[in-house]
Amino acid sequence: MKDRSHDDAMAELFRDDPETAAATLDAILADGDQGELLMALRQMTRGFGGVPAVARAAELNPTQLYRTLSEKGNPELRSLNAVLRAMGLRLAVQPLSHV
Repeated sequence: MKDRSHDDAMAELFRDDPETAAATLDAILADGDQGELLMALRQMTRGFGGVPAVARAAELNPTQLYRTLSEKGNPELRSLNAVLRAMGLRLAVQPLSHV
């Protein structure tokens, strides 16, 4: 029996559980760690059929999406929003809670 990679396991989890995917991205965005955000988006993209399938669904150029999601990528809001919509998610803004 072959073990699945961590990325494959996360891709499957994100695809099958949109609540977990949304909560993961929300936590990453709250911390502001762009590298972690890009890694999660790459895993999610894998779960939704890979870059070509997500690019097609998001109406983006696959080559550009590969670059956007790379370790040195810097997604524009428009691209990020399109990718998330292709995965059945969206960005949202909430007020900071006062402690």
